[in-house]
Amino acid sequence: MEHVECDVSPMKEQIKRDLQEIVENLQQSISVLADENNCLLGKLEEVKEGFTRIEAKAASFYLQCYLGPYTDTYMDLTIAIRHLSERRHGALIVVQRNDPLDRLIQAGVPIGATLSHSLLESLFYPGSPLHDGAVLVRANRIVSAGNVLPLSRVDTGGRKLGTRHRAAIGLTEQSDALVLVVSEETGKTSFAFKGKLYPIMTGAPVP
Repeated sequence: MEHVECDVSPMKEQIKRDLQEIVENLQQSISVLADENNCLLGKLEEVKEGFTRIEAKAASFYLQCYLGPYTDTYMDLTIAIRHLSERRHGALIVVQRNDPLDRLIQAGVPIGATLSHSLLESLFYPGSPLHDGAVLVRANRIVSAGNVLPLSRVDTGGRKLGTRHRAAIGLTEQSDALVLVVSEETGKTSFAFKGKLYPIMTGAPVP
């Protein structure tokens, strides 16, 4: 990820504590491996889950850093993403940064309203005529909804990605935009930036 001006000290301390916990689990795994009567798989699963939690915490923190200079609506975005995730309502939200996006996006329906979590949630409500497309956010306003994004053609290394995720990656391969994604199938949330996809936490933002 690129350098961002954020106070990373609290996050570094938290990650350090989490990594120390993983190291302890790895040390216990070595002990388990030496005992023929115990199975190592459970410990390995704990380690894997630990790394996943660390990645999600860090991604949530950097998400706020990347959005902060471009919109004051981070909390509304966070609330909307959490609610959409809980209900498994698929969503695709583009936050424009420096690069113009007109040439990359197939324009949808103009909205021109101040961003709020309730408006975002209503746009992605199943059955809404705009719920399958992407919402475009510029500064603190929802510019349009039902937009079509370019799909990524990059090899995903065997991962099966849905259309929303491929669209999120596709746009960020060609611009500095940040794209939030909620999976309709799993409710899991992530964001795409610089052509990469990162899982995020849907709870309270990381301090």
